[in-house]
Amino acid sequence: MLNISPTPPSPASAQLQTRSLKTVWHPCTQMKQHETYPLVPIVSGKGVWLYDAAGKRYLDSISSWWVNLFGHANPAINAAIRDQLEKIEHVMLAGFTHEPVVALSERLKTIAPGSLGHCFYASDGASAIEIALKMSFHYWLLCGQPQKNHFISLQNDYHGETLGALSVTDVAIFKETYAPLLRPCTHVPTPDWRYADPGESAEAYALRAAAALERHLADNHAQIAALILEPLVQGATGMGMYHPVYLQRAREICTRYQVHLIADEIAVGFGRTGTLFACNQADIAPDFLCLSKGLSGGYLPLSVVMTPDAIFQAFYDDKTARAFLHSHSHTGNALACRAALATLDIFERDSIIETNKTRAAYLNAIAAPLATHPKVKNFRNCGMIWAFEVETEDRDFAAKCFQAGLEQQLLLRPLGKTIYFMPPYIISEQEMDLLVGGTLHVLNTR
Repeated sequence: MLNISPTPPSPASAQLQTRSLKTVWHPCTQMKQHETYPLVPIVSGKGVWLYDAAGKRYLDSISSWWVNLFGHANPAINAAIRDQLEKIEHVMLAGFTHEPVVALSERLKTIAPGSLGHCFYASDGASAIEIALKMSFHYWLLCGQPQKNHFISLQNDYHGETLGALSVTDVAIFKETYAPLLRPCTHVPTPDWRYADPGESAEAYALRAAAALERHLADNHAQIAALILEPLVQGATGMGMYHPVYLQRAREICTRYQVHLIADEIAVGFGRTGTLFACNQADIAPDFLCLSKGLSGGYLPLSVVMTPDAIFQAFYDDKTARAFLHSHSHTGNALACRAALATLDIFERDSIIETNKTRAAYLNAIAAPLATHPKVKNFRNCGMIWAFEVETEDRDFAAKCFQAGLEQQLLLRPLGKTIYFMPPYIISEQEMDLLVGGTLHVLNTR
């Protein structure tokens, strides 16, 4: 059992904790647990660091739920948002348009895989998934194939917690309670290499999983609108990683059987897997590309679904009923789009994809004691994502690890017994040393 001795909160922290518990229902949280594990009141952030009301700092090793790419209070993104504030903060995108949303759409079109020519915006990842699912179904309906109204996804995939997204998710703790509200979905075997047989390579196992996908589509493609998947890394179920060959085969199989491929790159896009988009590593383009989280650098809620012209044209008609009648109040928000444009500027200006390779190599080198630790198994890395399982019988491991991490100036938020790192791309070597050293201390504390 982890030995934790939380530092007593300052009066300012205690006051903010009390006020929050009286009025805020926190996400993905059993609120009663905060009787034992206090909330952490954050008052500011700078770079990779978060600061609480007492001035104590925490290294944001998970990018605040995977969203932050270039650090808190980034000067360039701050400046872009301030500039946009003096022009227009928001205008509805139905019947109107504005420079930030047009410029962002043009930029995304040039960098996305394949020929994804049109962008439909929303505010968060789950909303993007809902859009892609509805678009796929509606496309087949417009093409005279209304029977193609089922979806398949990967075993262990996570796509969000709204009803459509939850229907294609395969994480029991999120899904079981709401099962009566959800549409049925088939989950085909995951290519996650942790499921490989002893001696079976990651590539061989990915090909075996792809063969199972092909068998399923051969028998059921007439009823299936789309396959949705998380490319290369399955996030919420413990950062399951797989070989890019699965994406290559999935693209070939979906094309052969006329099934859409929806790539949920909400968590893995914008360099997280080592390339700008995870699909780049397989040299494929999906029919729908869903992006969010890092899209705005972690600043403002923004998501987008990108589609090729062939799908857009199916909805283009004199009849309003053939339009995609879906909307969000803050679709294409001007402030969020400016933040996204500033984020893309940083990628280009600082050659982020290349410099991240150096960062990843350094962290992998210093993490050798973690990879060989007797309590650690399946140490793995994909781009700027690291993960490993901890062998423990402690049911409260995740909560205790989180608390113990705070004592080491680290924000660690395990997924069950999986500890992972997904830090902002500006993390320094000294900060990586602290991250690995602090995590080792947590593992060695009993």
